[in-house]
Amino acid sequence: MTRLLITAVLLAVAGVAKPTEPILLPGGDTETLDMGRTPEWVIAVHGGAGVRLREEMTPEMETDYRRTLTEALRAGAAVLDAGGSGAAAVEAALRVLEDAPIFNAGRGAALDSTGMARHDASIMRGSDRDAGAIAGSSRIRNPISAARAVMEQTDNVLLDGEGADWFAAEQGLEMADPLYFQTPARRQSLLERRAAEPGTVAKANVSGEAGFGTVGAVVLDRNGDLTAGTSTGGRTNKRFGRIGDSPIIGAGTYAANESCAVSATGHGEFFMRWTVARDVCARVELAGESLSDAAHHVVVDTLGAVGGGGAIIALSPDGEVVFSMNENGMYRGAMSSDREPLTGIWREDALE
Repeated sequence: MTRLLITAVLLAVAGVAKPTEPILLPGGDTETLDMGRTPEWVIAVHGGAGVRLREEMTPEMETDYRRTLTEALRAGAAVLDAGGSGAAAVEAALRVLEDAPIFNAGRGAALDSTGMARHDASIMRGSDRDAGAIAGSSRIRNPISAARAVMEQTDNVLLDGEGADWFAAEQGLEMADPLYFQTPARRQSLLERRAAEPGTVAKANVSGEAGFGTVGAVVLDRNGDLTAGTSTGGRTNKRFGRIGDSPIIGAGTYAANESCAVSATGHGEFFMRWTVARDVCARVELAGESLSDAAHHVVVDTLGAVGGGGAIIALSPDGEVVFSMNENGMYRGAMSSDREPLTGIWREDALE
């Protein structure tokens, strides 16, 4: 795949006023956004890669996706603007996406081969590389909140299944009946997948369904600390007990103040085998690559070559946002103390 790197530069120097509208060019496989000359904070979010084709996306659907991404950005931004931690901002943003049934996380989680929604989520703090995650939960309304609680309230990193559910309840987090996650759209997707693949689980996608539904956020807070978080329901009709990359630190989520913060979305087995999130940050920290070069090498050149479909959002210590994808698009957005929310869907989009 031919590399197309588009850099959007905000013309802001001493004595020159910042324009009210960002200067952006159409995106490509790897897209870099300059979020301001010296932003006090930055947040970027994603809602999954492998988006609906343009011809399958109604104007109402597109508006709903962009509006919800913007709400998530503003929720995280409100925390950051008030001086809150990166972990609190990631949680606030992802709770919005988890509560929206249009995304494959929380309320809108995909159903597995048994017809249940089972959630995975993780969060990592770049200042000390502390992390928390849950996997295979079925009763936690907002899985990202449970992942944060694991990070901040225990000396563990990953809790699974009933153990994660019990822990969340003990922490006073909001729980939900499993039927809460049984949305009509997800039930229909499961029925279609079963009909298309009798006797099989978790392979090709149903027509019109987003390929890799995961939500994620990366944040640079006022203290200069990076944080990343990811939450998902996995793949429709996935094998009972299957866990993807989203709760695996180094695969679906990674943050280190020395290099970058990453949240990934894609075919989890590939992202685990290639330790995608950590690899991007390691190339920045150890090989001295730019964040855009590292992201492109891992996502487009490496994963793309072996059939590992997906995408990442990444954030540098100086506030540079990078989106890299080898799919037709990614629901995505970014915002900073210098910029209003920007959102995009398809690969060739200029964020607006």
